[in-house]
Amino acid sequence: MRATRVIRWEIAILLALSLGKSAVYSIVSLIVRLTDSTPLAHQTATLNPTLSERPMVDLTYNLLSIIFALVPVALAIYLLNARGQRASVTTVLGLTPARPARDFRYGVGLAAAVGIPGLAFFAMSRVLGITVNVQASALNPAWWTIPVLVLSAFQNGVLEEVVVVGYLFERTRDIGWSPSVSRIDWRFMAFSSILRGTYHLYQGIGPFFANMVMGAFFAWWYRSRWGRNRILPLVIAHTLIDIVAFVGYAALPASWLSALGIG
Repeated sequence: MRATRVIRWEIAILLALSLGKSAVYSIVSLIVRLTDSTPLAHQTATLNPTLSERPMVDLTYNLLSIIFALVPVALAIYLLNARGQRASVTTVLGLTPARPARDFRYGVGLAAAVGIPGLAFFAMSRVLGITVNVQASALNPAWWTIPVLVLSAFQNGVLEEVVVVGYLFERTRDIGWSPSVSRIDWRFMAFSSILRGTYHLYQGIGPFFANMVMGAFFAWWYRSRWGRNRILPLVIAHTLIDIVAFVGYAALPASWLSALGIG
């Protein structure tokens, strides 16, 4: 009983340092947006803002932001390794590049399966007025802009998939969830998908439901006979989706972005 309580506190503290904190801020942000006189559809959320008008200072701040955002990932991996149970965390989460070609193929397939319907849902939610105008990049043009956007996409993929899928599955399994190896536990799937949706609430109501669906799908796939507890395909998929969003936003003409409802 004491061990279970310790693990619950561990999960709560790790989330409070990372995506749980983001979820709380997103809830507050949505309340502020909904109580604002400006309609939700006419408000804007900026994902990769310029942090300084001085290019090299801006680069430094962005790199530091990416590095420190990955600290909870290191902590999650450390805590899983410290359990002293079963196999090492690299084996448990499938972080070893033992099957790079297969992992990449799965990642591309998952990105297409989630990204294409997601873009259509986003456009529809913009029409319905339940999603803000998302500015995927506000970085000033520089030689390092695209590399930083790619690193930011990678950071999102690693942070979200390792913490929200891999870490949460393993730690909730340690407290009695997902006792069967043949099927996924509905409690884990619900927890993972709701958390993923909640920390996207700052973008509006539409992204909350879209990311919940994505979270449920990713949680299911991780435990499926195709996923087999390998987190790398999910990291690849998430990174590719964000690269298309971030770099595409920076590269597409304004008229195209406007037509998609994101300009």
